[in-house]
Amino acid sequence: MAKSAYEYVRTFEQDDRLLPGCWIVLRVDGKGFTRFCEEHKLEKPNDGRALALMDASAEAVMLAFPDVRLAFGESDEYSFVLPPSTKLYGRRASKLVSLVVSCFTATYVRRWAEFLPETPLLSTPMFDGRAVCYPNLAVLRDYLSWRQVDTHINNLYNACFWALVKGGMDQAAAHERLKGTLSSHKNELLFSEYGINYNEIPARFRKGSTLIRQRAEVRVKKPDGSWGVREKWVLQVLHVDIIGNQFWEEHPHLVEP
Repeated sequence: MAKSAYEYVRTFEQDDRLLPGCWIVLRVDGKGFTRFCEEHKLEKPNDGRALALMDASAEAVMLAFPDVRLAFGESDEYSFVLPPSTKLYGRRASKLVSLVVSCFTATYVRRWAEFLPETPLLSTPMFDGRAVCYPNLAVLRDYLSWRQVDTHINNLYNACFWALVKGGMDQAAAHERLKGTLSSHKNELLFSEYGINYNEIPARFRKGSTLIRQRAEVRVKKPDGSWGVREKWVLQVLHVDIIGNQFWEEHPHLVEP
């Protein structure tokens, strides 16, 4: 490219390359989604349609950026994990964050009517993004464990809160009733007063969504017109525990540096 007298302005750009040799998490988080959910009258405490739309938006990110090793989502947020070896866009934070957030948001808007056909999109959904480096697998797993624990804590509280509200209690009184209560108290409240066994609430709500690539056999059409079977990597949405070791032992390809 020919040089010009104005090219010096590039010297003002900051180098935002993320640390080498670290796991990268790109976290997408909804902006003002409490109001957004109220405006669109989404189901409480969980709207399976809206969560499925979040999963579909995350799948679009993983298809667009094959370097993403794993994604974990709950409520209005999703975390995308890149391995230490990735060189995607030179590991530039601004490039990675902006592209992942724009892909996620665009898919969310584009597919809204597919997942919530009876609910017109009345306002613009917005998501922010950040990039964080984690020095080793242990710390990365602690991060993901933190997000899944947060899923459980929030879902248990919301299950109790909305049971109380739907039972006739106003929201301020429901918050006061639950203030300072332990998980055991909330479980007992759900079961004794509403006949709800928390462990029977769908795992999607209790454990969040984990997206990974797995080897699977798929049918393919051969050049001669016949059908055959071959293995390929496919995306799967799981609603499982990722805190214990079993998940990681069953999917060792996720932890390869």
